[in-house]
Amino acid sequence: MRTGSITRTTAETDIKVSVNLDGTGVYDVNTGIGFLDHMIEQFSRHSLIDVTLFVKGDLHVDEHHTVEDSAIALGQAIGQALGDKKGITRYGSTYAPMDEALARVALDISGRPILVWKAAFSQPRLGTMDTEMFEHWFQSISQAAGITLHIECLYGTNNHHIIEGIYKGFARAMAQAIAIDPRKADAVPSTKGMLGG
Repeated sequence: MRTGSITRTTAETDIKVSVNLDGTGVYDVNTGIGFLDHMIEQFSRHSLIDVTLFVKGDLHVDEHHTVEDSAIALGQAIGQALGDKKGITRYGSTYAPMDEALARVALDISGRPILVWKAAFSQPRLGTMDTEMFEHWFQSISQAAGITLHIECLYGTNNHHIIEGIYKGFARAMAQAIAIDPRKADAVPSTKGMLGG
């Protein structure tokens, strides 16, 4: 089993997260932000990565630190679970329809983190969560896990559908990328012989 566990404590947040890349999509998530919990649960369920994530954050200030640090810790746990990345497929891509909205997500577990984000929202919040923080969440997880990540909402009008499609697309692309290719299970999928570092 490829597992990772991170404890991250700062003056702003206290986080415990564990992941199992070879799981079944079981989750237990409590960030203190209901909508973010819902999105991380979608990620777990559709990637089949088991996720346990608990955050105590300075929500009396605002949600920024909790959103950012939850993504950093989750990305670090995923990176730890990937280890030397031997045998992984490395690349993943998907189209994710959510009713009238359609998201496209493509990623490379390259060790070269970058986010290309092409999505916009017509309202400032979903639940209590600022919609501007979604881009920042994905930026933070791509940096922490070493993922080249391209996210685009091709079209859609309902803000909930747009972001849920994006999270489900990210999940499905991750499921592809972390899968072990039995033809090269003993090799890192790079002519360099390593990814990142």
